[in-house]
Amino acid sequence: MQDFSETELKYLKSLSKQYPTVASACTEIINLQAILNLPKGTEHFLTDIHGEYEQFVHVLKNGSGSVRRAVDEELGNSLSDRDRRSLATLIYYPEEKIDIIENTEENIEDWYKITLHRLVQITKHVASKYTRSKVRKALPKEFAYVIEELITERSDISDKEMYYNEIIHTIIRIGSARDFIVAICNLIQRLVVDHLHIVGDIYDRGPGPHVIMEALRNYHSVDIQWGNHDIVWMGAACGHLACIATVIRIATRYGNLSTLEDGYGINMLPLATFAMETYKDTDCSAFAIKYNTDYDTKDLSLDMKIHKAIAILQFKLEAQVIKRHPEFEMDDRLLLDKIDYDKKTITIYGKEYELKDTDFPTVDPEDPYWLSDDELNMMMRIRQAFLKCEKLQRHIRFLYTNGGLYKIHNSNLLYHGCVPLDKDGNFKAVTVGGEVYKGKALYDALDNYARKGYYEKNDTKGMRKAQDYLWYLWAGPNSPVFGKDKMTTFERYFIDDPEAHKETKNPYYSMLDNEEIINKILKEFGLDVKNSHIVNGHVPVELKKGESPIKCDGKLLIIDGGFSKAYQGKTGIAGYTLVASSHGMRLVAHEPFESTEAAIKNETDIISDTTQIEVASSRIRVSQTDVGCEIKDSIKQLERLLDAYRDGILVEKN
Repeated sequence: MQDFSETELKYLKSLSKQYPTVASACTEIINLQAILNLPKGTEHFLTDIHGEYEQFVHVLKNGSGSVRRAVDEELGNSLSDRDRRSLATLIYYPEEKIDIIENTEENIEDWYKITLHRLVQITKHVASKYTRSKVRKALPKEFAYVIEELITERSDISDKEMYYNEIIHTIIRIGSARDFIVAICNLIQRLVVDHLHIVGDIYDRGPGPHVIMEALRNYHSVDIQWGNHDIVWMGAACGHLACIATVIRIATRYGNLSTLEDGYGINMLPLATFAMETYKDTDCSAFAIKYNTDYDTKDLSLDMKIHKAIAILQFKLEAQVIKRHPEFEMDDRLLLDKIDYDKKTITIYGKEYELKDTDFPTVDPEDPYWLSDDELNMMMRIRQAFLKCEKLQRHIRFLYTNGGLYKIHNSNLLYHGCVPLDKDGNFKAVTVGGEVYKGKALYDALDNYARKGYYEKNDTKGMRKAQDYLWYLWAGPNSPVFGKDKMTTFERYFIDDPEAHKETKNPYYSMLDNEEIINKILKEFGLDVKNSHIVNGHVPVELKKGESPIKCDGKLLIIDGGFSKAYQGKTGIAGYTLVASSHGMRLVAHEPFESTEAAIKNETDIISDTTQIEVASSRIRVSQTDVGCEIKDSIKQLERLLDAYRDGILVEKN
């Protein structure tokens, strides 16, 4: 006779509603125990996407080489490299590729038949590590039965080959081959990666963060670790004026106002009108636009005026936040009051620098951080546009629902920037909301403020304070997702001397190969130092200079290699991604992405090199993952339910 506490019995009574008989509980135990022995699903890690939606979508479709790997494993002995490359491209872009093939293939029915057989083989291969139930849930509704028949062994049919051939023949005969191929290609994409991790910075610089967010919202399983560029957009969506000004300035600087206007439908006319009137006779040469080939240069003069107008507003609004929060320790960012307009110089860091520009029509030297009525009214109109933009609010809510400042998953610690350290390698003590935090507690406190800034809908002092902390996370000297002593935006616009542009990284970045420090961080977050990794984004790895993304003998991996085109000249590549499968972990370096059109037409992939970080001595099973731990707990509870049934403490229900 088993002993059951009152609390446990309450739980078991609730569980008995789902499993009302011994047989149903036994069936579930058998099912769960079997799942524990399946290979773990493939995890895909991406970071610092920065609005480069075409490259992002391509990497998402190919699973950083996982699709091509499956094609090679299944068909490598029967197809040439060219045919395998063509098949992989079809899986990435089925509709576009079929359009080309239908116009060039002499016997399209033969091509359909051969291709369908090959795709069924690949689907069987990628589905083999999942339960039939999980595969069934992933099947496209319109072809679910047919695909399940094709990829499931049927021992009750004596001549399976004839059966399967007749299914494929009928698909072609009734004109469904195209739609079926599209559906099965999308299924392969879905099954080849089980879970996606985005380690920060979806937004800014590139033209399509809104496209990326839509793709993530439709992805089957994803989590996000916020980067500082994501957080400034989160603050903007909350209506925080300094964050709004920052978002607009960066979009203007990179020639991407269309992201706001067309992508999110936010009307920039109030700002454009203000800039044209206020800065019409003003020198804006310091506010050049870093545009790409899609930029319409007829807008250049106006955009430079907008750029200057919003930059000055940003400096004013940031100063107001800094003055509200002495604990931020950011008085060195109050710069407009340090300008000598007669000499056209500024004195900072104990040194006098010449300024390229002091023509600031909205700055009162006696009260430089005051906003004029025109400035305030214009910013409030734009604020309302941000608050009322349904698409932006939907995307930001997705970031909150699926994201956080860090995540622990399958013995990997994921975060975007750094764990703030002092020069001696100790966790740095930081004041947040009047309390001192460090290490994991600092992350948790700042995460809490970030959520309160969005979810607290009443215009209260507490809400405004929390939103100020969102801005602090963007650029604060002790922000985990920024990781530098200051952001020298003003200096880069107005001072030629590169000495003034210097931003000193947190000591964390000089200790990435120090095993004692890395182990201390892993322990702080409750991880086993022998079998765990840190996956880190934020700072581009400069491969050109011989820098490696693999730190501390593989315990720490920095996977920002330059997705953003703005950084590719510096890094020499177009980003790193990480793949963790049942066979181990591999780091993938990517070549610059030309275009989706070129990838389809030329059947070119963008993977340039793969480095095996870790090879599993035996295939990693679900039992060794976080999901496996949850399943084991469920099995224990179900076994306790069986005990309760068999001891008569709970009665089975028919």
